[in-house]
Amino acid sequence: MKFSFTKMQGCANDYIYLDCRTSGVPENIVPLARKLSARHFSVGADGIICICAPETPGADGTMRIFNADGSEAQMCGNGIRCVAEWLHVHEPACAAKPVLKIDTRSGQKTLTRMGEELWQVEMGAYSTRAADLPAVNMGEGPLVRCPLTVDGKTWEVTCISVGNPHCVTLVPEVDGLKLEAIGPAFESHPNFPERINTEFVEFVDRTHLKMRVWERGSGETWACGTGTCATVAALVEQGLCPAGEDVHVALRGGELTIRVLPGRQLLMTGAASTVYEAVIEV
Repeated sequence: MKFSFTKMQGCANDYIYLDCRTSGVPENIVPLARKLSARHFSVGADGIICICAPETPGADGTMRIFNADGSEAQMCGNGIRCVAEWLHVHEPACAAKPVLKIDTRSGQKTLTRMGEELWQVEMGAYSTRAADLPAVNMGEGPLVRCPLTVDGKTWEVTCISVGNPHCVTLVPEVDGLKLEAIGPAFESHPNFPERINTEFVEFVDRTHLKMRVWERGSGETWACGTGTCATVAALVEQGLCPAGEDVHVALRGGELTIRVLPGRQLLMTGAASTVYEAVIEV
């Protein structure tokens, strides 16, 4: 079977994008995501994102995300910017629109085009409640500066839901961390029955952070849009970063800018670009 795809990246968070607006999500999407995402052996990616027909009135499309292990994610901040860029380039009805609305498994998101390959996303409100992650054995919340023992070591974590679950922890520096050794134990910790994305954060100053991320289903990725939002939200909750101001987060793949608005609403700005388009036979 041959099919065409677009490889895109936002802050080096790279996915394979399929136009599924007419055909729907492929029946074999789980093995397909596993096969095509395998780096060095195939296309290589953090997963597959299917661009589907809109599900709600007024929407321009729907995003479905399948991680490198085939599991489905609710939301991807870097991925949704790429979906908006793809629609802007490939869908004539979207080309002239400065604002696009895209349905996701965590609700509809509004995106505004800020410049060439630059999009701002209204990510919605975050929560620190255990039920919204979900999390167990940690109280009902707010889950701010909570102890979490992982492989015999106790960490201080703040847990944030931004439509998908995140566990944020401050560390002295991020560059020397061996994420492949510690990330899986966080991801599969019994306190998080649906697994967890984990952000390790180095505080530079009140409006500048460095971050590395271990994503459930994908391992370490060079960036995570929802994780960056969760990180800034966590540090605002701790009083370390200001609400209402831009906070710049340096990731291995680039920089994202996050602002926490009234009502715990999150605004994310970052780039989205096409790497290449191709046809593959599988």
